[in-house]
Amino acid sequence: MRVIGADGEQLGIMPTRQALSIAGEQELDLVEVAPNATPPVCRLMDYGKYLYEKQKRERESRKAQKQIEVKEVRLRPKTDEHDIQVVLKRIRKFMSEGAKVRVRIRFRGREIAHPDVARTLMQRVAKDVEDVAAVELMPSFEGRSMIMVLAPPH
Repeated sequence: MRVIGADGEQLGIMPTRQALSIAGEQELDLVEVAPNATPPVCRLMDYGKYLYEKQKRERESRKAQKQIEVKEVRLRPKTDEHDIQVVLKRIRKFMSEGAKVRVRIRFRGREIAHPDVARTLMQRVAKDVEDVAAVELMPSFEGRSMIMVLAPPH
């Protein structure tokens, strides 16, 4: 097998027993890095330290990612004007925080027979907040609800 030292230098091709004895002398681990190569390539390293640093890098990369939150506002087809204004204000607040907003219109009883009323309401909400939000998912039915997703514009 081909052996690479801890500092990256090539130690040459040697039998496994000799490579293991060198690793034992230097108090390092013999780690196979390219098993499919001819001859296989092994490296002398402190494997515990390597795993620790790898986990540390992964934690840092996860910390750097920004989780996008999805907030939800609920309406009904018969929602009154003032309540719609309150919902619009909440949507603007959520957008300023950088969250996506799911607008859900829930139908009760026979209201489901008039989806055009809900679609008109959805279009009005989208139009009223178009300065701070863009429609990411057009209104669609999901059970007894109509859902639309708004996202901050890019």
